[in-house]
Amino acid sequence: MAALRRSPAKITLNNDGDNTQQELALISPDSEIVAPEPSPEPSPAVAGEQPANDLAASEVSNEANNGNGNGDGDDDSEERKARLGTRKRIIRRQLNRSEESEGDQAGTDEQPETVASQTPAAPALPPVSSYEAEQNGSGYPQRKDQRNGFRSRLPEDSRGRQQDEMRNRQMDDNRNGQKRGPGNVPGFIHKQENMQRLDSQLREESSRPDNTDTRARLSINDLTGMGFKELRDLGAETGLNHEEMMLLRKQELIFQILKAHTERGGIIYAYGSLEILPDGYGFLRSPQNSYLPGTDDIYISPSQIRLFNLKTGDTVYGQIRSPKEGERFFAMLRVEQVNFDEPSVAQNRIPFENLTPLYPEVRFNLETETKETSTRIINLFCPIGKGQRALIVSPPKTGKTILMQKIANAITTNHPETYLIVLLIDERPEEVTDMERTVKAEVISSTFDEQATRHVQVAEMVLEKAKRLVEHGKDVVILLDSITRLARAYNQTVPTSGKILSGGVDSNALHKPKRFFGAARNIEQGGSLTIIATALVDTGSRMDEVIFEEFKGTGNMEINLDRRMSDRRLFPAINIKKSGTRKEELLLTEEELQKIWVLRKVISPMDDLEIMELLIDKMMKSRNNEAFLKMMNTPVGD
Repeated sequence: MAALRRSPAKITLNNDGDNTQQELALISPDSEIVAPEPSPEPSPAVAGEQPANDLAASEVSNEANNGNGNGDGDDDSEERKARLGTRKRIIRRQLNRSEESEGDQAGTDEQPETVASQTPAAPALPPVSSYEAEQNGSGYPQRKDQRNGFRSRLPEDSRGRQQDEMRNRQMDDNRNGQKRGPGNVPGFIHKQENMQRLDSQLREESSRPDNTDTRARLSINDLTGMGFKELRDLGAETGLNHEEMMLLRKQELIFQILKAHTERGGIIYAYGSLEILPDGYGFLRSPQNSYLPGTDDIYISPSQIRLFNLKTGDTVYGQIRSPKEGERFFAMLRVEQVNFDEPSVAQNRIPFENLTPLYPEVRFNLETETKETSTRIINLFCPIGKGQRALIVSPPKTGKTILMQKIANAITTNHPETYLIVLLIDERPEEVTDMERTVKAEVISSTFDEQATRHVQVAEMVLEKAKRLVEHGKDVVILLDSITRLARAYNQTVPTSGKILSGGVDSNALHKPKRFFGAARNIEQGGSLTIIATALVDTGSRMDEVIFEEFKGTGNMEINLDRRMSDRRLFPAINIKKSGTRKEELLLTEEELQKIWVLRKVISPMDDLEIMELLIDKMMKSRNNEAFLKMMNTPVGD
């Protein structure tokens, strides 16, 4: 009789046609596996003969009795008890299986010889379902993960309890209308039902007859432009409590004033830039708040977005209504204008990406007054056209902010039809206030004490708004200060690619700033987008140098400011030799072009400081640029 001896403990494997020998081979390594000689042919049980399963159980009980009757108090009694408990559990499981597995017993006679004739390694047994019939020492089966080969030691009962608890929690959440995770469909359906109900209410209210001529009107944008004192006076007129108004912030106070106005029968109008959220609906963000989300934002339903073909960045104007019970925001009732045109125009527009870009062909006239030599010099030596992609290269303290203010005022004075946006990224708050009071344009800002994600959000909203206006055939100018700080913000927000350039710049960080700057173009079908951005140099930061080098060849117009001139208080501190415009022959007249070429040849041997002093002196003595060119007494073609 072949045997695999592991310890004095012994359990007999019977070949009576069931799978007992397989399961008893799973006993702990301390047991002894004995395979008896196979009988020639199975004989039925006779009176007084013990069945195989009962015999195995009796042997285990006898061994337990022998172990308990030693009385010698060995230290391994606890270990023996643990082994006995494991064997009893296995035998009970086999007794249950033997009652169910009746029938086919072919081939079982050779099984004991196979087990007994194996090498001293543990016998290999076929897996049972998704579990392997092995014992890991803890009494729990192991689950085999077919994907990565790892095994879980979690008990089967514990897994079942966890699944039941998770299922019960999900059922409770579904009953309460709550949402647990993205896979909870009832919560999503509940949200969709609310949106559909609100859409139907807005359609019903907008279809009613318009009787707004006799009702008092109030604009949210006008309230946003007021100060606290004016708002509190207006709130007192509408019946708000003075003590409660003192505790409210500006947006909360505007919300209460508008709500009281509608309760008294008035109507509300508002405009803003649309931001569409992933759920399908959107909100109008106020430009007075630099597109920062707030309580006075206006809700735009998905049906209105589909009806008027609205996109993120669209400037929408219309009548709104106050929030009803259970609502938090004002809702758009009637859309009257989209990007300052009729709503039907937005339904047939061509996307910005499909418009044909061209070189700038129409020049912005920046000449305003005699004493404004900065804009007069730019108008001649580096003209700015509609659709220009201009870069102002500026060391610190060279007057770039003042130069941008003068350019902005010249555009608003000579080209009032142009929509001008001043975008200040990572700037000081006092400079934002100064720009708002100096320039008659839409000033959007994100100060240095805000997060980089806020800088990115503001820049993307401004770009989308400019694209939507260009799609409607309008000329848009963006003054960006500065593109270096915008690239820094993107460098902090983009996912790390693992490829770091010199100065700590991620290789993917400059893609979106380039896309922003590259959006400037002159459109063949009408409209243009002009971007005039500043780039910081000589700051002592290697990152700023890398960013400037990446943007150096992307623009088609460049103005270089000189630190030596600003140190001598010589403004504008423009380096004429390094500044210029590509394809300037498309922007200047033939006479202007010839005289500018001659003037550049004359001043080329001179020092940069001498050139600027000469130009300022001659321009102050001439009334305008035309008179300045006539002072040269140079015939055309000379």
